[in-house]
Amino acid sequence: MSSPFDPIQSLIPLLATPVALIGACIGSFINVVAWRLPREESLIWPGSHCPRCGTPLAWFENIPVLAWLMLRGRCRHCHQPIAARYPFVESLCAGLWVAVLLARPDRMGAGAEPVLLLVAGWFLVSWLLPMVLIDLDRLWLPEPMLRWGVLLGLAFAALLGFLQDPATGRRLLLEHLVATALGLLGFEAVSALAERALGRPALGLGDAKLAALMGAWLGPGGLGVAVALAVFGGALVGGLARILGRLGPNQPFPFGPFLAAGTVLVWLVGPQPWLRLMLPALVPGSPV
Repeated sequence: MSSPFDPIQSLIPLLATPVALIGACIGSFINVVAWRLPREESLIWPGSHCPRCGTPLAWFENIPVLAWLMLRGRCRHCHQPIAARYPFVESLCAGLWVAVLLARPDRMGAGAEPVLLLVAGWFLVSWLLPMVLIDLDRLWLPEPMLRWGVLLGLAFAALLGFLQDPATGRRLLLEHLVATALGLLGFEAVSALAERALGRPALGLGDAKLAALMGAWLGPGGLGVAVALAVFGGALVGGLARILGRLGPNQPFPFGPFLAAGTVLVWLVGPQPWLRLMLPALVPGSPV
């Protein structure tokens, strides 16, 4: 039986390179968002410039990844170093865009329109990435991006569902609305319980709103698996950082990047492979 993804899969060799280039350009803009949004600066004006000397950049200084390599990681005008994070984010975004092209996500129904599903996946990874960078820099998640991310997730769920049939549309929208509420209220409850037990919140309000965003995009089942992946990843990285002395005993560290990573992993391959890894005895057909 043919899959609705089959026509796209056959074009992947032709699409991978242009998709990667577009993803790298989006990554370049994401760097701008991550720098300017916390500083309440316009994302459009002025144009790209060196943050140290303020000199406007020529077009060839804005070429993703290649410009950093050609300039050897230094500003052409003031010769101050340019952080390696810029080409890394551009490369990461390019890779994520290609990964979305290769994925067959199942969170929006088995018969979801494949081209629109691709657009949804590109929106999701491009929306999460600047929030990850801001959380890493500031331990803060921007409220407008969280709110609009929830609305975008619900809008895609409704559109992709109703394009299949009305019953699927109603079911998907209800499931994703419920998951949105579960993510928000569940994280707020955990934070409140931790504050009562430990005297301080375990999670920020931004993490709860990010969990709501995850529910809007992944539905209840996907939300649960993504949160489990985030908890495992956060515990592993946080534990190692404390053992190595990079984090103090009570020093906070951002949880948003782990939630975002869990979201992307579930979107790309679905929850079942991760369930088989985490709970092999509970998933039929998985190795014990």
